[in-house]
Amino acid sequence: MKFTAEQIAGILEGEVIGNPMAEVFRLSKIEDGAEGSLTFLSNPKYLHYIYSTKASVTIVNDSFIPEANLDTTLIKVPDAYAAFSKLLEFYNEVKQNKNGIEQHSFLSSSVIHGENLYLGSFSYVGENVIIGTNVKIYPNCFIGDNVVIGDNVKLFAGAKIYSETNIGNNCTIHSGAIIGSDGFGFAPNPDGTYTTIPQIGNVIIEDNVDIGSCTTIDRATMGSTIIRKGVKLDNQIQIAHNVEIGENTVIAAQTGVAGSTKIGKNGMIGGQVGISGHLHIGDNVRIQAQSGVGRNIKDNEILQGSPAFGYNDFSKSYVHFKNLPKIVAEIKELKKQILNQKNGNNG
Repeated sequence: MKFTAEQIAGILEGEVIGNPMAEVFRLSKIEDGAEGSLTFLSNPKYLHYIYSTKASVTIVNDSFIPEANLDTTLIKVPDAYAAFSKLLEFYNEVKQNKNGIEQHSFLSSSVIHGENLYLGSFSYVGENVIIGTNVKIYPNCFIGDNVVIGDNVKLFAGAKIYSETNIGNNCTIHSGAIIGSDGFGFAPNPDGTYTTIPQIGNVIIEDNVDIGSCTTIDRATMGSTIIRKGVKLDNQIQIAHNVEIGENTVIAAQTGVAGSTKIGKNGMIGGQVGISGHLHIGDNVRIQAQSGVGRNIKDNEILQGSPAFGYNDFSKSYVHFKNLPKIVAEIKELKKQILNQKNGNNG
């Protein structure tokens, strides 16, 4: 799609300096700008690029005054970075604004859906599913029976939503994510084999949740695994059965949370963190990357290490750990001196 500088200025409520009919059809960094591209300048470190960029249109701050001739048309706005971010959001919406039901997809006759549904090819939607308005389901998605999906939800290609899952409004679930698979429930038998424990609960995802690619959220054994509103999950995360994650908590990639653990709100959990089951993690907790948590955590704690303990204590201890060979050598030398003194006194 092509847009003119004048059209973009209208979206951003900016002022065009140069050719209002200059056309753009792609975005670029200012140093990589080419004819037909749109870029922006906000960081003073990149100021020199504006005099050499080949971008057709450049968004700049109102305060910018060129000191030499420019080959690019300017759009002046109060905050170039914020304006470009707004434009990225608009561009993304336009790019993803698909509608209609494509061929080779399956939509059960019992499905109820709102307006502007997009259902991509080779997707499957099961019995008694309820889908809200402006929902985008990209190709190769699976939606099981009795699923409820709210308004303005995006399911990217290859997402799998098992039966009875409930997804709120304004959620994004990326490719390869699996929501509602069986929890890890097995009972040991006397002969060393295991019997599968049926997982009959579901997953509840509240509003404004983002779930990254290849993340798995298991259904509850009974009751619900719950992801509260505003939670952001990175790629390749494992959330086990009956876990609850509090609102606005963010978790980085490759973290695993074992069954029935409750995590509070406004937490920040780094990558590759392991959290044991049946724990309570308080509100506003910070857990550094690669930490291992095996105990309950109070509100506002900052943790690091495996097993994780207080961040400040960890930092102090780590200084000694790095110097451990030197410390051991010094202790051995002191012991040797003490032993020699004793032998001398005895002689």
